[in-house]
Amino acid sequence: MNVVKYPGLSRLSAFFRGLRLPWLAPLVLLLGTLAAPAALQFDVFLGYDGIVPEASWFPVVCEIKNDGPSFTAVIEVTPGNYNGGQVRRVVVELPTGTLKRLVIPVFSSSRGYSTWDVRLLDERGKVRAEQVGLRATKQLAAGTPVIGALGRTAGGTPALKPILPQQSELQPAAARLQTSIFPDNPLVLEGMDSLYLSSEKAAELRVPNQVEALYAWLNAGGHLIVAVEQITDITSTKWLRELFPVDLKDMKTLERHPEFQDWLRNVNWSSGTGRPSNTRSTPFNRPGQRPPKAPQPAEATPASQPFTDMTDDFKFETAPMQVAVGTVKEAGRVLVTAEDTPLIVTANCGRGRITALLFSPEREPFRSWKNLPIFWSKLIEVPVAWYTSADFSNMGGMSSDGIFGAMIDSRQVHKLPVEWLLLLLIVYLVVIGPLDQFWLKRIGKPMLTWITFPCYVVLFSLLIYFIGYRLRAGESEWNELHLVDVLANGEKAELRGRTYASVYSPANQRYDLESHQKYATLRGEFLGMWAGGQSSEKATVMQNGDSFTAQIFVPVWTSQLFVSDWCQPAPSPLSATVTAKDDAWEVKVQNHTDKKLSNAQIAIEGQILSLGEVPSNDSRTFTVSKAQGTSLRDFVWNHGQQFQGAVQSRQRAFGARQSGQISDLPNSSVAASFLSQMGRQDNNYPNNFICPPGLDMSGVLAHGGAVLFAWAEDFSPVSPLYKINPRRSHQYTMWRVPIAIQ
Repeated sequence: MNVVKYPGLSRLSAFFRGLRLPWLAPLVLLLGTLAAPAALQFDVFLGYDGIVPEASWFPVVCEIKNDGPSFTAVIEVTPGNYNGGQVRRVVVELPTGTLKRLVIPVFSSSRGYSTWDVRLLDERGKVRAEQVGLRATKQLAAGTPVIGALGRTAGGTPALKPILPQQSELQPAAARLQTSIFPDNPLVLEGMDSLYLSSEKAAELRVPNQVEALYAWLNAGGHLIVAVEQITDITSTKWLRELFPVDLKDMKTLERHPEFQDWLRNVNWSSGTGRPSNTRSTPFNRPGQRPPKAPQPAEATPASQPFTDMTDDFKFETAPMQVAVGTVKEAGRVLVTAEDTPLIVTANCGRGRITALLFSPEREPFRSWKNLPIFWSKLIEVPVAWYTSADFSNMGGMSSDGIFGAMIDSRQVHKLPVEWLLLLLIVYLVVIGPLDQFWLKRIGKPMLTWITFPCYVVLFSLLIYFIGYRLRAGESEWNELHLVDVLANGEKAELRGRTYASVYSPANQRYDLESHQKYATLRGEFLGMWAGGQSSEKATVMQNGDSFTAQIFVPVWTSQLFVSDWCQPAPSPLSATVTAKDDAWEVKVQNHTDKKLSNAQIAIEGQILSLGEVPSNDSRTFTVSKAQGTSLRDFVWNHGQQFQGAVQSRQRAFGARQSGQISDLPNSSVAASFLSQMGRQDNNYPNNFICPPGLDMSGVLAHGGAVLFAWAEDFSPVSPLYKINPRRSHQYTMWRVPIAIQ
């Protein structure tokens, strides 16, 4: 913080010294310092109104006001107690009299006690301002629903009904946001499942930055909930008018609306957003133990209905309410209607959805409705089981990153079997003990043990180094696996990619990385709660706008995993349509790339069906019978039962040669895209993996869509991250295309 000095105060201080009252001079300077305005103001806003979800990117918004001399600053963000080896920096010019806001993407690797330090440095590396030990107001477990709110009023933030489990990290949360600091990077929005937007606030979002970020977040799986305040709010905002699932015409007064209460009582409550939930009370299935078949739909019982004792609010039901009326667009689906007037309309948008509330929940009589928290909980799809049972415990779990690491880790690294390790230890004990004593007695010089013992230590140390060298030494290697969602955006596509990069180094080495995507970030491997949420990878990431350059450090003879999340508009690399027949589906796939697509598969209605190959720059039409498909749960189990063992083994230095490796990359990538299918959603067969938002594709199927998977060998959709020439390199791409069934 700079201090402004005033010449008048200096003269006044000299005057008092001239009066031989030196004790008054420091007092005057102190008072002047306190009265002087600050030349530099540095504010930091953490997460979504202080809420930080686990295993996801979240925004750190820095607001800087500089009234002092111009300088070039560096904002540095370091975790206070987790991932201490990873530093994020942003360079910003600060002319005199400017106010700047920047969004820095940061990855949350823990749901527990975590802090972050944010510092503002000048050109000489001097700290000009800092905020250290920043803690989130609330840290949530992965899979806990979060809704952001850009409401008309402060009291318009949705209130959610508390769930039965008592753990604070499982309680669904609502965050009040401000349009002035709303992020313009879609990657940092993915920690939110839903966003409530009052139409009155829509015009305050900046075009194109904030609006483009909102569109990309929605297309990648977000749930946008828009409430109508005035029709002109929608019709005068072009981007919202085109997105809104209803062509609005007029406003009218609805005298009665008991349908809201009926909708809440309806047992047809979605099980969640498609994110795997990691809130189970028993450990994961033992290897080889097959889960039971998924339970068949049964008649609803009172225990499965979360709000049978819901309060009747007749005053609300009979209170007049202003609603907007219009024509529902072709893609729209009406959820609630009263007197033939649609009240809630939803429509799919890529992997996400937009829901139109044709009324204002911030106005009467809605804001005084006794069941308003239940309404919001159902709208954002809080898992119904959380309202019917309190028998949950937060056991944590392993990270999905380890699955992809086991696929692409270097095969040059061989592990020493435990048997050989024990044999080496036994030989060492025999040599320094009985053998040493025996031959020294034979030569009659037992005192030489002071010389022979250090020699044995040196000899075995060299032997261990030689064994390690033979097992670990190799050539530099860089392997990339790209998991890319192809999301339709008009005539083009939005590519939402996750690049898993494994680098093996035969020496202590630093590597320079660079991304060329429009939005991109880099992080180390997330190890999950079983490893304390910590990551050993060391990296310095420099954010350049919304992309990055980085320098990573890889220790000798180790293979480390880094993950780059990115988003990039591009011509559509492939497209697909699905048409339902009587007992079959007709799937048309168009490959616009120069690489053959192999092992194409489609997941639809709880099944997965093999399609075959699609040549480069060609199209194929497949007709597949509904009876020839494989249950998606069985497919995920068959290919995913090795996940747990592989993830655990790859963190160990000893073991069998093949431990910690997964060889079937195409099918394993598909199985890893449905981790929520690994176990039944009850206390006996939990899903034990934590995955970042958007990895799991179950939500697409839950909302009536299908997903095409296509594998491309030795192909990358983007430029490589590395700026070196590794001796060995492999590239793989798994395309994932969400499709609306016609």
